[in-house]
Amino acid sequence: MDYFNYKNNELYCEDVPVSAIAAEAGTPLFIYSKHTITEHFNQIKSAFGEIPLLICYSIKANGNLSILKVLKELGSGFDAVSIGEIKRALAIGADPRKIVFAGVGKSNEEIAFALDAGILMFNVESEAEVENINRIALQKGTVARIALRINPDVDPRTHKYITTGTRENKFGIDIQRAEDLIARLPEMPGLELKGLHCHIGSQITTVEPYESAAHKLIELYAKCQQSYPLEFLNLGGGFGIFYKEYEARPVSDFAAKIVPLIKASHCKLILEPGRYIVGNAGVFITQTQYTKRSGAHTFVICDGGMNDLIRPSLYQAYHRIWPVKSEIALGHAIAPEKRIKADVVGPICESGDFLGKERELPAVERGDLLAVFSAGAYGFSMSSNYNCRPRSVEILVDGDKWKLIRKRETCESIFANEIDLLK
Repeated sequence: MDYFNYKNNELYCEDVPVSAIAAEAGTPLFIYSKHTITEHFNQIKSAFGEIPLLICYSIKANGNLSILKVLKELGSGFDAVSIGEIKRALAIGADPRKIVFAGVGKSNEEIAFALDAGILMFNVESEAEVENINRIALQKGTVARIALRINPDVDPRTHKYITTGTRENKFGIDIQRAEDLIARLPEMPGLELKGLHCHIGSQITTVEPYESAAHKLIELYAKCQQSYPLEFLNLGGGFGIFYKEYEARPVSDFAAKIVPLIKASHCKLILEPGRYIVGNAGVFITQTQYTKRSGAHTFVICDGGMNDLIRPSLYQAYHRIWPVKSEIALGHAIAPEKRIKADVVGPICESGDFLGKERELPAVERGDLLAVFSAGAYGFSMSSNYNCRPRSVEILVDGDKWKLIRKRETCESIFANEIDLLK
């Protein structure tokens, strides 16, 4: 569940009216619910509570420092895919031994920094990367802890851009090559194999692909145990959330299949959820600027666009959209005389700039606020300054209080790094 609800025909985040936040902070903006983040983290913790578990929140989903701090205080570790994300985690006092470092293209600088920081381990994606980490570790006179990322060739039946566990994807090492690589590891004294890792994709709404990948990984884990005292089995993230209907499965359904396998393997489980924790914990609020008709088509033009929330343009992703103030309940039927069917679009100079296509909405006027739901994950983190647009404000709500957790950028801050070069 989440803590965004309509009360007296107005959207609230927890106990704060969204319109009151927008009136003070301006639009467009992202609003997050602390209680939702906490509840979703604890759902995972409870579902897998029978086994040793380390939850490493996936920073790429939403890396705001205040959100990372909330999760650290809940006991979370962190999954990073860049030096910047490692530095974000360290900036809020995260324990380096609870940070895992993933990504297919780690640079020498990133590897060296992670070794110096003392992270838990690297999720390693290729033979070449294994050799490079070994080389850098030996140069530093240290040993790098690694987990091999296995590509189990399992189709998670999600969008092709967020599928990561089939042979057509750039991620991971296929099982046969992994076995050959494991046999070579004694030749690399700069490495310590601590576990196996896989991540088959994101927004997975059925249990079966996850279960299939887990079986394959556990079979390889058992083989490796004959030669290496492995400790961790990392099954990544990818649990789906509700964007449109109740299409996602509760995390307890995944746990019901995975927990018995982990118990039998006597290993410690690592999970890397991101979207599941923050996706439904955030909304994007934008203000209507104009309504425009072109032939039989209607456009609701807003002050927020694809630079703020690119998922609809990039993935053709669906986000529910509804007025912040409305006499008609979210998702309910609208009388014909009060209904419009429109594309909800932004101000960006691109035909692909839209937040929703052909949406049936209550009639809206200039100045009305629209809420784009389930925007807590891959919203702000994928935003940009395209068209020289300042990125949005971010707000965190806790009960009946809210605070600014990121200031709105200015045009001057966008080009500040260029000014001195004009001289």
